[in-house]
Amino acid sequence: MSRREAIVRLFRNNSTRAWSRKRARRAELAARVFAGDQAAAIAANAKPQAGLVTPPWHVRLRHALAFRNTSALYLLVVMVIVFSLWIPRTFLTVGTWRSLLSDGSITTLVAVGLVIPIAAGAIDLAIGAEVGLGAVLVARLLVGTVPLPLAILLTLVAGAAVGVFSWLMITKVRIPSFIATLAVGSLLTAAISWISSSEQIINLPPDFANIGTGQLFGLTYPFYIMLIVAIVLWFVLERTALGRKVYATGGNPEVARLSGIRTSRVVLGALITSGVVAGGAGLLLTSQLSTGDPTVGPGYLLPVIAAVFLGSTQFRGGRFNIWGTVVAAYVLAVGVKGLQLAGLPIWIPDLFNGAALLLAVGLAAWRRVPRTRKTPPAATTPAATSANTAATAPPTATANPAASH
Repeated sequence: MSRREAIVRLFRNNSTRAWSRKRARRAELAARVFAGDQAAAIAANAKPQAGLVTPPWHVRLRHALAFRNTSALYLLVVMVIVFSLWIPRTFLTVGTWRSLLSDGSITTLVAVGLVIPIAAGAIDLAIGAEVGLGAVLVARLLVGTVPLPLAILLTLVAGAAVGVFSWLMITKVRIPSFIATLAVGSLLTAAISWISSSEQIINLPPDFANIGTGQLFGLTYPFYIMLIVAIVLWFVLERTALGRKVYATGGNPEVARLSGIRTSRVVLGALITSGVVAGGAGLLLTSQLSTGDPTVGPGYLLPVIAAVFLGSTQFRGGRFNIWGTVVAAYVLAVGVKGLQLAGLPIWIPDLFNGAALLLAVGLAAWRRVPRTRKTPPAATTPAATSANTAATAPPTATANPAASH
């Protein structure tokens, strides 16, 4: 058996369907032993999920509410209590929370898009510059009398092109994603300055401003766009074979490649998705500001990465996921909003985001620490094992015959 065939068999034997068949078989055998043929027929027709290894509900609830699994929610409760006691007149108003949900939608949207490449094993440090490129490019196109639908389409295509270029640097030139995307971000910063002439682009059409400032049920349109994008990406990651390929590529690219996954194409799709979402976020930001600002992009890098890594410690046992990132992004937004309402110095939010990133990475590393188990010492040599077995070992301690060959 070749190495590839062995890995493919390993994946098949450990798939969800294989484990379901094993649980159904165990249920059938147990029914035959304890209840005879009639119970065996019932067990054969039962759902595979009703296995004998399902933990009790209180164990599942305790695991779901554990600090390791929902630390961001506990942090949110603490911050809400602190700011409610500190600045109750401004923090507890409906307008503040509406503003928080609407203003945080752009950052959350960018973070949701960044989950895909990071889950695939590619860290996109150009994400802030991609937001800035979308912001100035759509403004320049609209000022140049390009129709609004075409300007939006070209902006999204430009974001996809940035993703393709990053993919070429990572997979074809074989530059590590950390270095490649950092260099791409520098190139995009130069392109932003060239497109905007290092000046704000003003006099945008009024219809374009309605995209970012229009409201539905008291919340701006970007909030609902973020929710739609999050639902779509969550479905792709958690409910499709493509999502499993993304996680497999990020977990171990070599094993994923040997099992038949085209890891290069997975990384390409992930980077294109991130680029398109970042370009769309920049477009929405320009619509909210009614001006193309060449300086807005880099400020999104730190809070977005902090949200993604903090989100990886939520709900999914240390795995990068969409809803954990959404919750983490708004938890960080609550902290920044509370500090701003308290009238603290302007550099405090940067300090908060930096500390949040350190906390997120620390929690992610702590969440992934494997638990060690004590194992009995193995025999040092086959000869010593055979001698010991022949002299005093009972039949249950006999060495495995396959190990001696």
